Amino acid sequence: MGAGLLRAVAQIFFGGQTVPTLRQAQEWLDARAGLTTAAVFRALAHEVLPLTVVDKSPSTVSRPANLRRAHRHLPKARFLHLLRHPCGHGESVMKAAEQLRRRGPIPPAHWLSKVAAYPSVRVPGSGIPGPHNAWYVGHAIIADFLQSVPDAAQMRIRGEDLLADPDVVLPRIADWLGLRTEAAAIEAMKHPEASPYASVGPPGARYGNDVSFVHDPALRPGRPPEHRLDGPVSWRDDGQELPGAVKAMAAEFGYT
Repeated sequence: MGAGLLRAVAQIFFGGQTVPTLRQAQEWLDARAGLTTAAVFRALAHEVLPLTVVDKSPSTVSRPANLRRAHRHLPKARFLHLLRHPCGHGESVMKAAEQLRRRGPIPPAHWLSKVAAYPSVRVPGSGIPGPHNAWYVGHAIIADFLQSVPDAAQMRIRGEDLLADPDVVLPRIADWLGLRTEAAAIEAMKHPEASPYASVGPPGARYGNDVSFVHDPALRPGRPPEHRLDGPVSWRDDGQELPGAVKAMAAEFGYT
């Protein structure tokens, strides 16, 4: 998280992401240490006008208070609820944890450790820890919060649908945001590798984004692997299935 903020400040205020501009970014942040997160966010947003700031930090949806605070400080914000099949989510989390584990032991406090072994206490009928619990809790928080958001300010998209047909789904998102929807604009959306943040950063701020993505940034369209709500989950070897509450929520989102 700290690396992402440093890279954003360096890029936006000092024209790029280098060791010298990262040093300037740290000085900029140190001089504003008394500001709230909202104030820093507004400063970044003001600097990039007329562009629009996008925040995709997973921690934003980790607590209901985070979403309420974001809406309070940014009352004109729009909220894109991005979905993924709970089995696909679980497999991705466990794959990322395994990749990280190859580099050495993962501390119990690491966010990936917490998601991979998320406790079942907040999921009705779930007696086993695992990433499916994090999936359920996160989407329950989002769905509950969105009840207080005007319909025009929210959209729900299944990631699988976007990957399967980006030329249909991306224009829908752009139109909802009031952005250009002509072919050239949509083509640009399909090249995330063009972003100044879509790479490993300089020493001192290497990441601040998904590790796998920055090492190989690209949109990979195509029909994702088929997942079913029924049957054993792939990350366990005891035949355990998804809890009923997870299946019911996923079914509401259109998954089978």
